[in-house]
Amino acid sequence: MTVKTIDVDGFRWQIDDSGSGAAVVMCHGFPGLGYSYRHQSAALTEAGFRAIALDMPGYGGTTRPEAVEDYTNDAVANRLIDLLDALGIDKAVFVGHDFGAPVAWTTALRHPDRVAGLVSLAVPYAPDRFPAKPSTIYAAMARKHFLHIHYFQEPGVAERELDARPREFLQRLFHALSGAYRYLDVWKNPSEGNGYLDVLPEAPALPWSWLTEDDLDVYVKAFTATGFTGGLNWYRAYDANWERSADLDGANVNVPTLFVAGAEDPVIAMSGPKALDRMKDTVPDLRGVHLLGGAGHFVQQERATEVNELLISFLRSL
Repeated sequence: MTVKTIDVDGFRWQIDDSGSGAAVVMCHGFPGLGYSYRHQSAALTEAGFRAIALDMPGYGGTTRPEAVEDYTNDAVANRLIDLLDALGIDKAVFVGHDFGAPVAWTTALRHPDRVAGLVSLAVPYAPDRFPAKPSTIYAAMARKHFLHIHYFQEPGVAERELDARPREFLQRLFHALSGAYRYLDVWKNPSEGNGYLDVLPEAPALPWSWLTEDDLDVYVKAFTATGFTGGLNWYRAYDANWERSADLDGANVNVPTLFVAGAEDPVIAMSGPKALDRMKDTVPDLRGVHLLGGAGHFVQQERATEVNELLISFLRSL
């Protein structure tokens, strides 16, 4: 990995920038790092592409803004375009996983002339706005069962729990969201009196098929240094995203697009088959929908070889 920092108008990005050729910008989600794309960076470089894996705002070596508004999809999309300018890149393919997926498709919607293609991992394109503020909907859901999205809303609450036990939290969450566990079992627990670590399952010892102790050490070192506030602020920006995206309600994504997810990903279970059908209706140049058996939420790590093959085939089709 070729990790470097670049200052763009006072905002510091930490990126892994390797290879040459057509640029592929990779955006992670929670709790990730540019390191989450280590397998893709290596494969893309070898295949003749320029692989740029970012620590997203709030994470790792990238600036951690204090204002929640700086974590909205629009704000981050604008920063991504500024980063392209600073790197001398006219157009790039954007790959987004978890929170990185809506950032990637927002970039395609707001700046279509700068996006050569879109790859959404784990999260299908969702063109329709919620009927009410997301925080209101999540609060109602949390009255029935533990919901991490609601638990993360109040500043300081989750930090007090997670910052004190980063290794335990990361290992247990990586396991819970993987194909080796049924994450929705977490919902069997009530919200009242529970923190996230109270409801997450115990994790088996490392190494796993897709994560080693050395890999986990990279995440633990980063989150021990920064804490989790930056990552949690992405959840706290849900309402601001909802308010700012009214003009995109029902919008089509018109750039060539690929969708890949784990068949056991809880996002797929929660979204349901109608979400995939809606994505097909609103992405005219959707060139593939792939659900990889046995894989969970971290599909680019759990099924690195298959994801790399699909990604490179898609890139070569552009």
